[in-house]
Amino acid sequence: MPETVAPPPELIWQDRLSAILPIGGLMLILFLTLLPVLALIWIAAVSTGESWQHLLNYVLPRSLWDTVLLLVGVGLGTTIIGAGCAWLTSIYHFPGRNLMSWALVLPLAVPTYIAAYTHVEFLDYSGPIQTTLRDVFGFTTSKDYWFPDIRSLQGAGFVFSLVLYPYVFLTSRLVFSMQGASALDVASSLGAGKLEIFWRIALPMARPALAAGVALALMETLNDIGAVEILGVKTLTYAVFETWLNRDNLAGAVQLALFTLVIIALLVWVERRARYHRSYATTSREHPPSKIVLSPIKQGLCLLVCLTPLVLGLGIPLWVLGTYALRRLDTAISSDLISAAGNSLLVAVLSASLATASVYFILQYGRMTQRPAIATIGRIASLGYAIPGTVLAVGLLVPLAGFDNWLDGLLRDNFDVSSGLLFSGSMAIVVYACSLRFAAIAYGTLEAGFLRVSPNIDMAARALGRSPGQMAWQIHRPILARATSIAFLLVFVDSMKELSATLLLRPFNFDTLATFIYDRASQSALEDAALASIAIVLIGIVPVLFLTKLSKVN
Repeated sequence: MPETVAPPPELIWQDRLSAILPIGGLMLILFLTLLPVLALIWIAAVSTGESWQHLLNYVLPRSLWDTVLLLVGVGLGTTIIGAGCAWLTSIYHFPGRNLMSWALVLPLAVPTYIAAYTHVEFLDYSGPIQTTLRDVFGFTTSKDYWFPDIRSLQGAGFVFSLVLYPYVFLTSRLVFSMQGASALDVASSLGAGKLEIFWRIALPMARPALAAGVALALMETLNDIGAVEILGVKTLTYAVFETWLNRDNLAGAVQLALFTLVIIALLVWVERRARYHRSYATTSREHPPSKIVLSPIKQGLCLLVCLTPLVLGLGIPLWVLGTYALRRLDTAISSDLISAAGNSLLVAVLSASLATASVYFILQYGRMTQRPAIATIGRIASLGYAIPGTVLAVGLLVPLAGFDNWLDGLLRDNFDVSSGLLFSGSMAIVVYACSLRFAAIAYGTLEAGFLRVSPNIDMAARALGRSPGQMAWQIHRPILARATSIAFLLVFVDSMKELSATLLLRPFNFDTLATFIYDRASQSALEDAALASIAIVLIGIVPVLFLTKLSKVN
C-alpha cells in the first residue's frame, strides 16, 4: 500500500484558522449587537424598584400618553399624505406628475429636528406668518386672534408627518402602480366612484405596504429627541434622555429604555406581520391601470395637493435656513463649524465602512455555507435600526465605561500606566453606535444585491476550481460593487445627521454637525447653525434620489 503523506503543519494550521476565524468574527458581531440590550436587562435586574415606582407615578403616564398620541397622529398624517399623493401620481394624469413622483420623496432628506426648528421659526409668534396677520388685520397681541400653536402635540404630529410621509409614499406608490386594472375596472363598471374605489378597493389591497411604511415612520418618531424637545412633547425616548442626564437617574433611564424597547418590538411585529400577508398581491398576468385623464380644474387640484406637502416639508426648511444663512455669510464659516464638519465626516466614513463590511461579511459567509443560523445572525445584526438612539446610548455607555475602568485599573496595578476612557470617552463609541444602528440599511441593500447573483455563477466558479475566498474576491466583489457603494452611501448620510445617540455618547469638546445644530438651536441661535443645517439637508438628498431611482415606476 502506498504511504499516506501527512500535510505540512503550516497547511493544517491554515485550514484550522480558515475555519475558526469566520465563526469567531460572526460571534463577535453577534455579541457586539446584543451587548446594549443585555446591558439594559442586567442593569434593570440589579437596580432597586424605588426609581421605577417614581417613574410609574410621575413620569411614565404622561410620557406614554404623549408617545401614543404622537404615534397615532404621525401614523394618520403619514398615511393620509403618503397614500393620497401616491394614489394621485399613480392613477391620474396631470401636469407635473412625473416631477411629483420623485420630488415628493425629497422631504425625507430633512432631519426631524431641523424641520422642527425651522417650522417653529416660521409659524411662531415672531415668524413671518403671524407677523403678516398682525400687520394686515391690525392685531397688536396674540390675544386678539387665534393661531394654532406649533409647540404642541398636534404641532409635533404635523411636523413629523411632513418629513416622514415619504416612507409611506414610496411603499404605497409601488403597490398602487403594480395593482391590476381588473379589480378597479370591475368596481368602476358597478358604479363605484373614484373616491370609493380608492377607499374600498385600492387602499385595502395596499395594506401591507402601508403598514410597512407607517412602521418605519413611527420608529423614526420614537428615535427623535431634538424635535420633541423644541415642540414641548415628552415622549418615552425623551424621558430616557431627561431621566438620565437631567435627573441623574441611570436605573430609571434603563427601566424606561426597556419599556420603550417593548413598544419598538410591538411596532416591528406589526410591520413583519403586515409583510407576511401576501394575499393582496396581483398575478403576473394583470396589467397596471391606465392613467385617468381629469378635467383641467381637477388636474390643477391634483398638482396643488401634491405640491402642498413638498412645500411644507422641504420648501419651508430650505427657505428659513437659506434666509438665516444669507444674514450670517460673513461669520457663517467658523472654526467650530469646520471642526464639527470634519468630525461628522470622520464618524460617517468609519461607521459606514464598519457597518457595510460587517454586513457584507455575514452575507458572503452565509452564501458560502448555506447555513440558516448565519441568516439568523444577519437578521439580529440588522435590529439596531429599531432601537432608539437614546436607548442604544444607555445600553452602550454603561458596559463600555465599566470595561474602560476595569482595563485602566488593571494597567495601573500591574504596569503603572493609565489607559483612560479608551472606548467610552472617545469617538469609538459614537462610531460603534452609528454602525450598529444603521447596519440594517446596509443589510437590506446588500441582501438584495446578493439575491440578484445567480447560484449558477457560484457552481460554475467551483467547477473551475475557485476557492471560496477567490470566488468572493474575483466574482462577487465586482458584481456587488454598486450595491456595496449604495449601502455605504446610505449609512454614511444617516450617520451624518444622527443626533440622539451622538448627543449622549460624544466625548468632551467633540461636536458633529448634528450636535452643533442642536446646541445652537437650543440656545435660540438657529441662524448660527443655518449653514450646517443646509449642508445636512443637501447631503441627505443624495440617498433619497437613489431610493427614488431604485423604486422608480411608470
